[in-house]
Amino acid sequence: MSFYEKLKALDIELPVVAAPAAAYVMHARTGNTVFLSGHLAKKDGKVWVGQLGKDVTTEEGKIAARGIAIELIATLQDACGGDLNKVKRIVKVMSLVNSTSTFTEQHLVTNGASELFVEVFGDSGKHARSAFGVAQIPLGACVEIELIAELA
Repeated sequence: MSFYEKLKALDIELPVVAAPAAAYVMHARTGNTVFLSGHLAKKDGKVWVGQLGKDVTTEEGKIAARGIAIELIATLQDACGGDLNKVKRIVKVMSLVNSTSTFTEQHLVTNGASELFVEVFGDSGKHARSAFGVAQIPLGACVEIELIAELA
């Protein structure tokens, strides 16, 4: 089953790639490696503001991370010239979770993205990962995730 068939089976329609909000690009490629800029969590089309351990539950954070993964896949498709079949593997995911000093489930929040990458890309979606708790993310977003992938 192709990546596109998997997305369709999951009832996922890729969104239009967002424009950069500051002085950066959404993706940068060197050789066969592409680096995707951090994507912020969104809810109802707006930045999903809140702090894990205070305003946002772990389960909500996981949903936010899954939504970010969908946007990252759309950006990855753009980086591949419109063809996700050029993705050889998801190499690394870094997740920043806006959380209180006592919140310790950043890894569970990040699973929302990691699990989707495996659902869509299979073994090629298994990746190295870091999940950090941070005091704040731009615009007050609850989660931000960036990605590194290898292209064919």
